[in-house]
Amino acid sequence: MKTLRAYRSFPLVVRLLLINQFGVDIGFYLLIPFLVTYLGHDLGLSAALVGLILGVRNLSQQGLFVLGGSAADRLGPRGVIICGCMLRTVGFALFAAGSALPVLLTASALSGLAGALFYPAVRTYLAQEAGPRRAEAFALLNVFATGGSLLGLALGGVLLLVDFRVCALVASGVFAVLTLAQLYALPAREAPRRDTTVRRDWREVLANRPFLAFAVAMAGMSTLENQVYLLVPEGARQVTGRQEAAVAVLMIGALANLVWQLRVTRALARRGGGPAWIARGIVLTAFGFVPPLLVCGAGHPDGWGAAARNVCPVIAGALLVYVGIMIVHPLVMEMVPRFGPARLTGTHFGIFYVFSGLAAAGGNALVGWTLDVGRRTGLMVLPWLCCLVLGLLSATAVTWLRRTNGLPPTGDSAPARRPAGHGGSAPGRRASVGRLRRSLSCGRTRATQYLPRHCRTVRRVVCCRGCCCGGCHGRPRSRGVSWWRSVPWRPRVRTGCGCCHGQARTGEA
Repeated sequence: MKTLRAYRSFPLVVRLLLINQFGVDIGFYLLIPFLVTYLGHDLGLSAALVGLILGVRNLSQQGLFVLGGSAADRLGPRGVIICGCMLRTVGFALFAAGSALPVLLTASALSGLAGALFYPAVRTYLAQEAGPRRAEAFALLNVFATGGSLLGLALGGVLLLVDFRVCALVASGVFAVLTLAQLYALPAREAPRRDTTVRRDWREVLANRPFLAFAVAMAGMSTLENQVYLLVPEGARQVTGRQEAAVAVLMIGALANLVWQLRVTRALARRGGGPAWIARGIVLTAFGFVPPLLVCGAGHPDGWGAAARNVCPVIAGALLVYVGIMIVHPLVMEMVPRFGPARLTGTHFGIFYVFSGLAAAGGNALVGWTLDVGRRTGLMVLPWLCCLVLGLLSATAVTWLRRTNGLPPTGDSAPARRPAGHGGSAPGRRASVGRLRRSLSCGRTRATQYLPRHCRTVRRVVCCRGCCCGGCHGRPRSRGVSWWRSVPWRPRVRTGCGCCHGQARTGEA
C-alpha cells in the first residue's frame, strides 16, 4: 500500500515512466533469459556462435549508452524512449522470424541498441520530472523493474513450454504496446536549443574530473551488482547440488527488493541520505559475500536437511547484497545529474552507464577467472574474497571522494548546511579569515540560512559580505546545551570590523 500511495503522489509523467519500466522488464525477461537455451539446444549453434550473438547485444548496448544520453539531451527524452521501444519490437520479432546467423546477429544488435537508447532517456526524463524526490522516484523505478522481471520470468517459463518463438512474439508485442502507449500518453517536452556540438558536450563531461572519479570509484559496486545473477546463484547451486536453490535465492532477493526498497530509501532520506550512505551501502554489499565463505568449500550434501543447512549462509549473504544495492542504487542515480548542468543530464547518465558496463565486464571476467582457479585448486573461497576486496576498494574510493569534497552535496541539505559565507564542509565549522576574504564580495549584507550542529531548525541570520576580520561569521560564543538559542529569529550580526554593522542595525538584508 505504501508503494501504491507513493506511486500516486508523483506527477503523471513519472507514473507513466514507471509503468514503462515495468513493461520493458516484462518484455526483456520474457525472452533474454531463455535465449541461450534456444540458441544452443534448439538451433544447435556452437558455444562460440552463442557467445558472439550475446556479445553483440551487450556491446551494442553498453558501448552506445552515451549515444542514447546525448540524443535525450538534444532531441528530448520522449522521442528517444519511443524510438528505443520500436527498435526492440523489431529486434525481438526477428528472433521469431528466422534462425539464420545474419538474422540473429541483426536481432541481437537492434535489441542492444534499443536498450542503449531508452535506458539513459528514461533516467534523464525521470531526473527532470521528479524534482527533489529523485531518490524516491529511482527507488520506485527499481521496484517496478523488479516486479516486471519476476512477471516476465514467470510468463516466459510458461510460454517456453509451447515454443521459444511464442516467447519472442509476445515480448515483441509488449514493446509494440509500449510504443503506442507512450506515443499517445507520454507528454512531449520541447528540447532547448543547443549551440554546442555533440563532441563538445562529450568533452565537457569527460573533462569533469569529479564525475569521472566517481564513475571509476563505482566500478567495484557495478561488479558486485552483477554477481547477483552470476556468483550468488552458482554458490547456491554448488553447496546444495540442486538447480532449484539458485532459483530460490533469486526469488527471495527479488521479493525482498519489492518489499524493502521504498522503505529503505525513505529511511535514508530521514537520516540525510547523501554520499556517506553510498559508501556504507557498498560496504554492506561487500560483506554480503562473507557468509558464503562458511560453506563454499562444502561438498554436495546427502539429503534435503543438509542442503537447507548449507544454503542458509548463501541466502543471508544474498539478502545483505540486495539491501546494499537498495541503499546504493537510488542515491547514485540521484547524484549523477548533480555533477553537471541540467542540459547534459542524459550525457552524464550515458557515460556513467558506459563506465559501469566496462567495469562489470572486466569484473565478471576477474571473478570468473578466480572461480576457475578455485575449482582447479580447491580454494573455493577465492571468488568470494575477490568480491569482498572489490567492494571494500570501491567504498574506500567513494569515502575518499566525499572527504575531499569531490562529490556534489545533496540537494536538500546543501543550501542549509553549507550556506555561502560560512565555509567549511560541515554545519557550524568555522572558516578561516583568508577563505572568507577570498569568497565574499564587498559592501553588502544578506540574510542566509544558518543550521547549528545541535538544532535542525533553520535560523535566519545576517552575515557580513565585506572584507572584514571574519568575527561576524563565527558561531555564537556560548557552547552550552542551548547555545543555538543565542541565534535569534531576527537578523543580527556579531561584532566584527563594522563593515556591515550599520545596515544590520536597520534590519536590511
